[in-house]
Amino acid sequence: MKTLVVIPTYNEADNLPHIVAELFAQNVAGLEILVVDDASPDGTGELADQLSQQYPGLVHVIHRPGKLGLGTAYIHGFTWAIGHGAEYIVQMDADFSHSPAYLPQFLEWIKAYDVVVGSRYVPGGKVDERWGWGRWFLSWWANSVWVRLILGLKTKDATAGFKCWRASALQAIDLSRVRSNGYIFQVEMCYVAEKLGLNIKEIPIYFEDRRIGKSKMDIPVKIEAALRVFEIRRKHHRLGRKA
Repeated sequence: MKTLVVIPTYNEADNLPHIVAELFAQNVAGLEILVVDDASPDGTGELADQLSQQYPGLVHVIHRPGKLGLGTAYIHGFTWAIGHGAEYIVQMDADFSHSPAYLPQFLEWIKAYDVVVGSRYVPGGKVDERWGWGRWFLSWWANSVWVRLILGLKTKDATAGFKCWRASALQAIDLSRVRSNGYIFQVEMCYVAEKLGLNIKEIPIYFEDRRIGKSKMDIPVKIEAALRVFEIRRKHHRLGRKA
């Protein structure tokens, strides 16, 4: 049974070898990793190629011609994973905000669900103590008030980027209908999954601030994501539950 971890990268050369090593240290049978690199100027793509030689048949690399966005990186990676026979597909960041140590829990829960979400906002979930009050409040408000009010979501961490999907769930979603390309991609995937009646399980995680490098989630990105929620509702509100 193949599990494939999809990791989009842009300037993650300092993190990538360590996240790959820690993922394989979990000793998950059938684990493979796909790095989707957007022509990182820091050499992440070349480093990913070296890792694919270090772990032949276990680390795969997709090189894209430029910074094309998080959403399309995941769509590209998910499509590749399904086409290469993965049954379970994990999405996560390269910067250690998503700990590889949760992978065995994800794979245990996914046996009974369509998607497992690593959640900061269910009981037991936490964010890094280094987050300022304003940052925590903005994230909590976006998830617990904004998207739940507009979209009626039940998922408490709709912007979570650490998930495990069944391949069949991604096929049910029909990835061609998902068009968001920034961090709002996470919200659109969550909304479509709920509208189709997929079984979603949130498990608590500790969300660590990135260890190395600078966050790509700046204020313009957050504003754009907030406004795109209305477009997502307009586009998908007529979706029905799966049979």
